[in-house]
Amino acid sequence: MLQTPNLTRTLKLPSLVLFGLAYLTPLIVLAIFGVIAEATGGASPAAYLLALIAMLFTAHSYGRMAVAYPVAGSAYTYVRRSIEPRVGFLVGWAILLDYLFLPMVIWLIGGSYLNAQFPSVPIGLWILGFVLITTVLNVVGIKVAEKVNYMLMAFQLLVIIIFVALTVGKLVSTAGTGALVSSEPFFNDTSNMGTIAAGAAIAAYSFLGFDAVTTLTEETIDPKKTMPRAIMLIALIGGAIFVSVSYVTQLIRPGGTFEDSASLASDIALQIGGQLFAAIFLAGLVVAQFASGLAAQASASRLLYAMGRDAVLPRRIFGYLNAKFRTPVFNLVITGAVGMVAVFLDVATSTSFINFGAFTAFTLVNVAVIAHYLRQWKTGTRLNPVSYLVVPAIGASVDAFLLTQLDSTAITLGLIWLTLGVVVLGVITRGFRSAPPEMADNEKATV
Repeated sequence: MLQTPNLTRTLKLPSLVLFGLAYLTPLIVLAIFGVIAEATGGASPAAYLLALIAMLFTAHSYGRMAVAYPVAGSAYTYVRRSIEPRVGFLVGWAILLDYLFLPMVIWLIGGSYLNAQFPSVPIGLWILGFVLITTVLNVVGIKVAEKVNYMLMAFQLLVIIIFVALTVGKLVSTAGTGALVSSEPFFNDTSNMGTIAAGAAIAAYSFLGFDAVTTLTEETIDPKKTMPRAIMLIALIGGAIFVSVSYVTQLIRPGGTFEDSASLASDIALQIGGQLFAAIFLAGLVVAQFASGLAAQASASRLLYAMGRDAVLPRRIFGYLNAKFRTPVFNLVITGAVGMVAVFLDVATSTSFINFGAFTAFTLVNVAVIAHYLRQWKTGTRLNPVSYLVVPAIGASVDAFLLTQLDSTAITLGLIWLTLGVVVLGVITRGFRSAPPEMADNEKATV
């Protein structure tokens, strides 16, 4: 009898942190700077700081769940096992908005940059190139994708460092060193807590990735120890980059009213470094989108694999692993095919409902930690009430608040997607009379 292939444990802490940071795409802080600056009234770093605080509470909860359930599936698995299988399915369905469609958005943004620079080449060809190269790298294995990510992240971070250095140099040369210290980027006459909260709801998009790394749990060495550390480090490092870069950028381009917020960072790059750096900056944005797409597609395929292995999605397709590469090949092809839908969409439409799925999952993962605490209490196990009650309660409250700050289009589309999920759940549970099917394994919840 042939042995069923399994995911192999090869990833250590540095690899996980790198993968999570690639998913975050640190350069995204510049790509969407103008949008957040407009939303906050010129207080973009304040929005990122608020989003960071919110994400740290949720990152802590993801760490607790990664210890309790060291298997693939992320929010889907944590809610399913801590709260209730049907609720877990709906959370997995909601987070598909993030995981399944985010690679598409990433490739669309990258294709848009290249199409603007080379208008004679159709955007569809750029997107197809992103999809094919990324899919092949992910099919041959997570270690190959990891090595490529090292190179891409190094270039991306180099572009950020040069951007910040040139910005600081421009500020000092024109207004002296005193121009580097100001409270205006955090709070000014055109900003208030309402605008900052609205900006934080957008800025949280930049943090999507600290949670995605949990889908690689079954490919991580000593996941109970490594995964919680990786999650917190990704959120902290990413947050530090976002706050500091948006701070200096807001200094050189104050206020929240711009002629073209979408291309503002490119205009600033031209202002501080001339044509040469503007070209390097464009290359950095494209590289950043490729690295992020590589990580996003890998995570989406692992979530689909977990749901396929549980048979809540067709197991022969979604629960299949290639015997040679030990990767979910069909899922990678599916996410690549979804990515090609980007040819028919614009960035605004495709990104409008991603955060709905993320905030829904974040909220319920925090609730899952509380549910896990109560279950362990009934068995006589006493867990730390601060870690398992206070922190997740705060995290759930903040995430639910940020969910309400999304625009009406995002909420409407998200609710439509959830309604479709309820219909699918009703079919696979025979009218909700039974729990969704679950894989047979030997993983037990641990403290």
